[in-house]
Amino acid sequence: MVFRRRDPRPPLRALVELIYPRGGWFRAFQYVQHRVRRLPDTPERIARGIWAGVFTTFTPFYGFHFLIAFVLARLMRGNVIAAILATFFGNPLTYVPIGVAALKTGHFLLGSEFTEGAQRSFAGKFVDAGADLKDNLWAWLTGGPTDWTALRVFYDEIFFPYMIGGLIPGAIAATVCYMLALPVIRAYQIRRRNRIKAKFEAIKKRAEVQADAGDATD
Repeated sequence: MVFRRRDPRPPLRALVELIYPRGGWFRAFQYVQHRVRRLPDTPERIARGIWAGVFTTFTPFYGFHFLIAFVLARLMRGNVIAAILATFFGNPLTYVPIGVAALKTGHFLLGSEFTEGAQRSFAGKFVDAGADLKDNLWAWLTGGPTDWTALRVFYDEIFFPYMIGGLIPGAIAATVCYMLALPVIRAYQIRRRNRIKAKFEAIKKRAEVQADAGDATD
């Protein structure tokens, strides 16, 4: 498996490293960049996978970004692994500017306005929506009354504007990453092929020299 670790991490450690990876986010970015460049596929397919992964991070479907990137990469005939790796474009350091850009764009396109402190904060609306889901599920199981007010507020003020507004900045960011990645990956693969070719040529030459030396001693 591509992502299987040799040393499985305890759940608490995995959660901490999800928020702040060992060695910091810069090192994590370098690792992802290294893995993407070494993928055994064409530069065009890898770059299309990167487009799919980066675009996915501008959608509000948190928890499903891997799945969405996988499906989008398949539809675009891009590299699936590159798409999954590229979803790390969305991380605790970038989710705030991504969310702000998506929400502001969405409310602008819809002709509405998001007021952070009018009733509940951005995070508070997430909490209220989760509480609505939990309480109404319990009410459904016990036959009690349901109230979807907080979830409707979350959908109208957060989810739907985020989903609409993420399309434009998501497409722009994904296209920029595609255009930057394609020549870099192409150049890296050419250099790598040349290094491998030079290495085999050197091995072949040493073998010929050894063979000539053996013939001379005979």
